[in-house]
Amino acid sequence: MEEYTNYVKRTQRDYSMSLKLQIVREVEQGSSSITQIRKQYGIQSHATVLGWLRKFGNFDWENQPPLNMAKSPEQKLWNLKSKSSY
Repeated sequence: MEEYTNYVKRTQRDYSMSLKLQIVREVEQGSSSITQIRKQYGIQSHATVLGWLRKFGNFDWENQPPLNMAKSPEQKLWNLKSKSSY
């Protein structure tokens, strides 16, 4: 006998604007993590919440340095010093 889950694919329209803003506020205040929010509200995708944070949140996503940005010689030296101290 097979078990079936109650998986329902949702779209952005399934969530009200007030719920999206409430979730963004909770994550930005640090009262809940994205994982906790997803479980609490039944949101299936981590990317859904990230999208709301980018769209409605206060963090400036557009003006962040790239993650693979080249390090200055001073940063490289500092990293080497910190690694050798262990």
